[in-house]
Amino acid sequence: MRLLFEIDKKDYDPDGKAFVRPSSRAIILKNGKIAVIYSQKHRYYKIPGGGIEPGENKIDAMIREVKEEVGLTVIPESVAEFGYVHRIQKGKHEPVFIQDNFYYLCDVTEGLVPPQFTENEKKEEFVPCFVDLDEAIRVNEEYVKENSYDSMIERELRVMKMLADIQET
Repeated sequence: MRLLFEIDKKDYDPDGKAFVRPSSRAIILKNGKIAVIYSQKHRYYKIPGGGIEPGENKIDAMIREVKEEVGLTVIPESVAEFGYVHRIQKGKHEPVFIQDNFYYLCDVTEGLVPPQFTENEKKEEFVPCFVDLDEAIRVNEEYVKENSYDSMIERELRVMKMLADIQET
């Protein structure tokens, strides 16, 4: 899979113990809109996905996360690699946090199931939705202006801008 970009905050001790957490994310585009999770609490959009559990491969993790976060079922034959983002920064509990975020383009079936949010996701007041890509970019730009330390939303914003550039061509 190709590297899309790297976010290195350089705010960590390079000799410190690292916590490594790879994740898989789903880019679902339908009728000019993108499937996202909106945080009502903090007012940002994130692309569905999350951590790869032990024993899971990247695609299985992405399919599971889509069902849990947005209540949609991925069509496995539709999955195509988009690229990955390498992120490294000071961790919350470890001196270094390293994450490779693997993005896949995919289609979903029409049926919905209720999302199954974790306690942390419930605290964020997440709501799954489809939104215009330009609107998601605008909202996340505002969020990043006020929260420049948040590399997760910086990452999502940069991926969304890449998708917008591709749609224009």
